[in-house]
Amino acid sequence: MIRSALASLLAAASLAQPACAASIPLPRSADGHPDLSGVWTNASVTKLTRPPGVSGLSVSPAEAKALAGANPMTRLLDAGSKPSDAEEGAPTPGDPGGYNTFWLDPGRSLAQVKGEYRTSWIVDPTDGQLPLSPEGRALVAKANAYSRAADTPANPESLEPWDRCLISSRGSGGPGMLNNIYNSNLQIVQTRDHVAIEIEMIHDTRAVPVFRDKAAALSAHGPAALHPWLGDATAWWEGDTLVIETINVNAEQGRAGPIYLTPKGRVTERLTRVSPTQILYEFQVEDPVYYTRPWRAEMSLTASKDPLYEYACHEGNYALVDILKGTRAAEKAKLGGGVQ
Repeated sequence: MIRSALASLLAAASLAQPACAASIPLPRSADGHPDLSGVWTNASVTKLTRPPGVSGLSVSPAEAKALAGANPMTRLLDAGSKPSDAEEGAPTPGDPGGYNTFWLDPGRSLAQVKGEYRTSWIVDPTDGQLPLSPEGRALVAKANAYSRAADTPANPESLEPWDRCLISSRGSGGPGMLNNIYNSNLQIVQTRDHVAIEIEMIHDTRAVPVFRDKAAALSAHGPAALHPWLGDATAWWEGDTLVIETINVNAEQGRAGPIYLTPKGRVTERLTRVSPTQILYEFQVEDPVYYTRPWRAEMSLTASKDPLYEYACHEGNYALVDILKGTRAAEKAKLGGGVQ
């Protein structure tokens, strides 16, 4: 009886929460639009596509906890946080990896979007997978092979664009701003006619002009011959939602993925501040070359009290030179020439 009454009270409280949240006034800028400014995070073990063997977009809290606990990254973090074994001795010779788990900060739970624990950002198609065309599948296979080859680069251009510090890795710079294994934070600065989005990972910044309406924004796109990193973006307001359309993404960025795009692709993002602490972030991707149909994703951006870190890549130091030297030395040793 007590348990039944408690369950009824919890259910009533849960149903009352949206109404309470809706009654809290949203922060607004001087021009009356919702204020998107601030530092936000999308750190989570939820990723763009749904993991193998997981069915359904949303899961219960218990299922979400189990999936997060079984996630390979979570298990790696758990293993890395254990005390060192003083009797273990020196590590065996070989590649120690890029960095240990101290530097990883991917989040430890599934993301909540619209009050649901989500198993993928992709909501359409319902299977949570990219609707790849034959050309798209071929590109993914080629990109995976390229990524493996980048471990033994022949020259600077053989490295992935994020290893050259050109763009954020794993798609975190956008368009279609994804979460990463660390630095999954961004800062939005909003004015009347521009929105700047700075990504903590490799400090990408998207400076997007905001126009009075959709027609004006679409007419303001630059020449089709230009394919800037992160694409050519313009924006407009639809009610309380900021809409950003991006075209002409650089082909090198589009090749690297994980959102694959030709310069003819189009990404439409929608940012809606739904509470003082959360932005609903949605985006749709259209590219008839790599996909059989448009697809959509939804994500929550959660307010953070912490500032962005200044991200240092390998500008001005010897990391890239040393990567190439190490690769050449390894090749020489494999041929029997030894390492100098």
